[in-house]
Amino acid sequence: MAVAQKRRGAVARKRRERRLRSGTIAGVTSGVLLVAFWSVVWPYLVGALVLGGVAGGGWWLWRTDRFIRGGDRQWRHDEAVKAGHRTLAEVDVMTGTEFEDFVVELCRRDGCTDVRRVGGSHDNGADVLGRLPDGRSMVIQCKRYAPKRKIPSREVRDLLGAKVHFKVDVAIFVATTYFSGPAEKFAAENDILAVHRDHFGLWNNGASLPSLGAVNGLGQGDRRHRERRKETYG
Repeated sequence: MAVAQKRRGAVARKRRERRLRSGTIAGVTSGVLLVAFWSVVWPYLVGALVLGGVAGGGWWLWRTDRFIRGGDRQWRHDEAVKAGHRTLAEVDVMTGTEFEDFVVELCRRDGCTDVRRVGGSHDNGADVLGRLPDGRSMVIQCKRYAPKRKIPSREVRDLLGAKVHFKVDVAIFVATTYFSGPAEKFAAENDILAVHRDHFGLWNNGASLPSLGAVNGLGQGDRRHRERRKETYG
């Protein structure tokens, strides 16, 4: 019995020794392979880390620049709105020429270029010419009318003729009053931006001129709104 136990113990020791040697050899082999692999791969890993750092830094700088520039543009726009803001009561007492000059100021505030007043006795239906911020050419007709007065459709038709005469992309009618129903319909059907009193108030208060296109031809208030205007302006 004792001899058998010794024999089994010897066999077990040999097995443990073989496993230990196998593990040692595998560990050494893995270590050698790892060193060899690392010597080949580490330049690529370092390069990837460097590129990632550069890309991350560049993205952060780009975002910071965009944020600063965006904030600066917004600040300049806000300051321009404050500097050029006029109440509608102030606008109502302007002369026609003063109103045209004010429209020119608002256009320039919004980034329009080559803006100039051309109104006069032979203006061919145009008071202001220029280009929108996206580069499209524009012609503007300005009417500083009393709020209770309506813009007739014939005056909007004259602007359409001016658009053809000056070969521009966009025609804009800016008024201190409201359009008659047929005039507003004609403007919408012929892709004319009709800026009535309410929309002019939005523009004056900081909305950009191009943004007014989203509300063009959508009406000039409901019945209660019209009654309130009649009570206010007579």
